[in-house]
Amino acid sequence: MHARGGLARIFPAWVVLDLLTSTAPATRKMCTWALCLLWAVLGVLGAPEGDEIKFLPGLQKQPNFKQYSGYLSIAENKHLHYWFVESQGNPENDPLVLWLNGGPGCSSLDGFLTEHGPFLIANMLYLESPAGVGFSYSDDKQYATNDTEVSMNNYLALKQFFQLFPEYKNNEFFITGESYGGIYVPTLAERVMEDSSINLQGIAVGNGMSSYELNDNSLVYFAYYHGLLGTSLWMDLQTYCCKNGKCDFYNSINSNCSKSLSEVQKIVYYSGLNIYNLYAPCAGGVKSEVSYNDGHVVIHDLGNIFTQHPWSFMWNEVRITAIFKSVKLEPPCTNATASTKYLNNPYVKSALHISASALDWEVCSADVNLKYKRLYKDVKEQYLKLLGRLKYRVLVYNGDVDMACNFLGDEWFVESLQQEVQVNRRTWLFNTGVNQQVGGFVKEFSNLAFLTVKGSGHMVPTDKPLAAFTMFSRFLKKQPY
Repeated sequence: MHARGGLARIFPAWVVLDLLTSTAPATRKMCTWALCLLWAVLGVLGAPEGDEIKFLPGLQKQPNFKQYSGYLSIAENKHLHYWFVESQGNPENDPLVLWLNGGPGCSSLDGFLTEHGPFLIANMLYLESPAGVGFSYSDDKQYATNDTEVSMNNYLALKQFFQLFPEYKNNEFFITGESYGGIYVPTLAERVMEDSSINLQGIAVGNGMSSYELNDNSLVYFAYYHGLLGTSLWMDLQTYCCKNGKCDFYNSINSNCSKSLSEVQKIVYYSGLNIYNLYAPCAGGVKSEVSYNDGHVVIHDLGNIFTQHPWSFMWNEVRITAIFKSVKLEPPCTNATASTKYLNNPYVKSALHISASALDWEVCSADVNLKYKRLYKDVKEQYLKLLGRLKYRVLVYNGDVDMACNFLGDEWFVESLQQEVQVNRRTWLFNTGVNQQVGGFVKEFSNLAFLTVKGSGHMVPTDKPLAAFTMFSRFLKKQPY
């Protein structure tokens, strides 16, 4: 039941129009009464009843909080799937948080099912974006897109969400995400900050792709100082990629530098290390970056590192798709089997109101990823716009053993914004219930903080849930870290 039809269900359309346009005093009184009734009805009927999840198969105990799953239809033929979970605290007053996973082409339900919960402090909105990801789809089945189109479609989806759930339009609103969410989040925030009807309070980006150049340059240092490269390769990198004390591992045209960097990529990507957590095992064991599964070519690579160089595996992905009709994309050293089986169960899909037009759920879409046009090489301009308003709370956080979007690159990015330092780099603590432990390090600027989570990889809430909960709570409540 959608709120937009509230008054029409009580009065015929012609009566409503007559009431609202009449100039007679008695009619105006009736008009005032009708509007009051309308507001009351809208307040009661806010959430779309047809999207409410009444029962989730497979759970021994059903949740005691409300959940909704359905579609936000935008751009004429695109239908973005959302899953909205009300806070277990005080949903009427708790913040509303949008979460976006990255890729590009990976589902935000991966964050929902494998990273987050329980939902104690915020109302959480998960959006599968862009169309072609997860259960989101386009009527024409065309899934080529780019950064600008995605930010606009996410904004339009958000506007529709507030139409369906008007009771949340005044709640404090935060945009959050991880990985390629480093592009999604600030580019969406740039649009939302111009819309006074949305109560934007800030953004948080975890292990985000903020700058390709800084990510590539920092990864080589990260790999060397974590003992991955060895002295001989490091000396070659210094000789061929560095000049006058400055190293360029991103744009160098020196062929010997490129050759050395290909060795770095082999070690980081293809040697069997878990790129998302250097010190965690690789789920499923060590395997090649291209494998075959149920007649599909499976690529274990998202192609976000060293994209400038022609030997990058990203170029091989394009050639592969020209040869094979069906390609699956799996993040390396992860296992999405449980989520995939659960979400593709027909009873679960029915409970979630999944359209018959939607594709089978996959953690990442190769079709979207391979056709995606990356327009932003960094998002410095977007961050400076947000910080220039002097009212938004911005958090950049990184698990410190992630290699996909390593902490050093994001730290360099934050420093490049040249904001005034408020609190010098120091440890931050969290309570385990028994004692206090070091959660990582934090440096605070005006309305901006850079924070590391000690011992965590790319998916911070999965690796360090208690530390992540403490960090996230302090971010939302605007408390010191």
